[in-house]
Amino acid sequence: MNNVLRQDVWQILRQHVTSEVLLKHCLAVEIAMRAYAVKFEGDAAYWGTVGLLHDIDFEKYPEDHPEHAREILSSHGYDENFITDVQSHARDWPMERTILQKVLLAVDEMTGFVIACALVRPDKSLDNLEVKSVVKKMKDKAFARAVNRETLITSAEDMGIDI
Repeated sequence: MNNVLRQDVWQILRQHVTSEVLLKHCLAVEIAMRAYAVKFEGDAAYWGTVGLLHDIDFEKYPEDHPEHAREILSSHGYDENFITDVQSHARDWPMERTILQKVLLAVDEMTGFVIACALVRPDKSLDNLEVKSVVKKMKDKAFARAVNRETLITSAEDMGIDI
């Protein structure tokens, strides 16, 4: 996996994802994963690639996601460990998660939530979005209902982050 160029990974994602919204989400997760890799002394390129490809099967198989990621990623030469890391963000994941997997679960939820917070602002920008605004929106159960707050809180705790 180390020899795979980022642009090649992007092309693989584009073969399976056409939705601009989903592509932007995958990019946001990639960026967050790279940042947390540094914090947790992981391989930023590897963590970022896991984040970028985490929803590779979502568009075609939303009901079974991330189950079909295995066949897609193995067809592109990804190994079992990588595929396991990608699939680990399933809420019903049966195994103990590694720190990378805990981070993926958390940032998958949080990036969508933060973007939703930005989109309801007049400027629709992340530039001036404050943490307190995001925390306030977390308490509003009607806002961004699809985001699982329990997963967010538990994942943050697993990462040693107080919300």
